[in-house]
Amino acid sequence: MIPGGYTYLVHPVDLSGPCKSRVTLTISGTIVAPKDPEAWNGLNPRKWLYFHGVNHLTVEGGGTINGMGQEWWARSCKINPKNPCKHAPTALTFHRCKVLKIYNLMIINSQQMHIAFTKCLRVITTNLKVIAPATSPNTDGIHISASRGVEVKNSLVRTGDDCISIVNNSSRIRITSISCGPGHGISIGSLGKSKSWAQVHNVMIDGALLSNTENGVRIKTWQGGGGYAANIKFQNVLMENVSNPIIIDQYYCDAWFPCANQSTAVKVENVSFVHIKGSSATEEAMRFACSDTSPCEDLYLEDIDLVSYRGITKSFCWEAYGSSSGLVHPTPCLTLNDRFIKEKIPPNSAIDSF
Repeated sequence: MIPGGYTYLVHPVDLSGPCKSRVTLTISGTIVAPKDPEAWNGLNPRKWLYFHGVNHLTVEGGGTINGMGQEWWARSCKINPKNPCKHAPTALTFHRCKVLKIYNLMIINSQQMHIAFTKCLRVITTNLKVIAPATSPNTDGIHISASRGVEVKNSLVRTGDDCISIVNNSSRIRITSISCGPGHGISIGSLGKSKSWAQVHNVMIDGALLSNTENGVRIKTWQGGGGYAANIKFQNVLMENVSNPIIIDQYYCDAWFPCANQSTAVKVENVSFVHIKGSSATEEAMRFACSDTSPCEDLYLEDIDLVSYRGITKSFCWEAYGSSSGLVHPTPCLTLNDRFIKEKIPPNSAIDSF
């Protein structure tokens, strides 16, 4: 237990299992990290509070975890290109944890990512507040990697990077009732960097408010990768002044120099966007930029209304195949799949049983 009414300085700590019984960590007070990055000298620079191999763990209590990330941000190459690009700690990392529950906590000003789940199974998180300035670099709110059966609900995320990011080898992910912004939106990816193999499937985002974010709901992959992102559904999303509200980008390139064209790609298929409404901060409200050699297939749009206070909105499509139903604004530009013409079924039917 971390009692309430007090603030505790906690240096990098490793809490490892296995444990003989179920464990509950109650954080009612405030935990702060060292301000000076030099406190990590000789230690793993990517972790602050690190839980691994702890099954049946619950972390709760209504307290605050403060990464004190300001000095890390100032040293970031994304803030000052003259600085060397180095890793910074994730505030809370859960690795190889099974049956994990996290609720009623505030995580603020992480050095880099706020919460990361890696190789975890059966995770429930609810009633979290994850907050950092919009200018803080790489401060993803909740990062899910190589994990299965993860549910995130009833939470607020305001950071300088993705509110929620879902990456390699993750499946059975459900995100509900999320408020996001500022930040980079809700992202699948990036996937396939450095010709890597990735697979993300059976993902449901159901119920989200995105306000003043750089992106809305997004899938991003690097050229040259392999694998797939499939059976993904974004539904019941409200946008407020969002740049790139709906975007699939298979030409993602987060590098100082342009990325070379490559022939292979992570396959994107069976992705649905349903009941998505609100305002776009840019003219291009929907963008589907897909691979020449591995086009996006089985995309589905239904009940979309994205307007702009600055004028009209439009769609962009490249090698994007699918169908739409009902009102879709701006006008969709998907190329109709032959099998949809024959079968007359929406491609999201496989996800509805999530």
